[in-house]
Amino acid sequence: METLRERKKQRTREALLRTALELFTTEGYERTTVDDIAAAVDVSQRTFFRYFAGKEEAALAPMDVTVAHFLQSVRERPPHEAPMEALRQAVLEGWDTLHDVIEAIAPIELYLRMCRLVESTPALLAAHLRRSVEAEEAMAAILAEREGVDMDTDPRPRLAVAVFGGVMRLTERQWSVGEDFSLDAMRALTVSYLEQVGPALSESWRTH
Repeated sequence: METLRERKKQRTREALLRTALELFTTEGYERTTVDDIAAAVDVSQRTFFRYFAGKEEAALAPMDVTVAHFLQSVRERPPHEAPMEALRQAVLEGWDTLHDVIEAIAPIELYLRMCRLVESTPALLAAHLRRSVEAEEAMAAILAEREGVDMDTDPRPRLAVAVFGGVMRLTERQWSVGEDFSLDAMRALTVSYLEQVGPALSESWRTH
């Protein structure tokens, strides 16, 4: 059972995270300092650093949660599914529970604003892409274990993840410059691009 101390620590972390996201999206990431976040929650800078290594970690925390959710969804896919189908279904079916996962740490609207900010902030985008590489390695390891292959000698897990990761990156970028910034719009774009992977890789693109 969770103790009172543990609940208090969790509430402090949640307050720091939500406050950080609000400040980042309203005042700007570069202009917001750790002191600003700590002061808004009425805690010390030292307290902030007990929960986050820095403001970059706080800014990317929502994305880290969604990545962890997706990786778990891949682990739980039925073993008979081919690797690319497992990745695709993990995204599509995992999306149904993504709303609750996000809402547990921040309002959906704030999460989406933060996603757009990451795309438009060079320092955050660079950090996000770096973490994406780490997530893709974890994803490849999951596929290798599912298929019973060694990804250090068999390139297929990393190749599948490279294609899939490219599609997801394209989705993020196109969604961030579109006119509809809703979660439904992000899902629809993801579905559309995933459905085009097969034809794009195996069919001719010529119309004549």
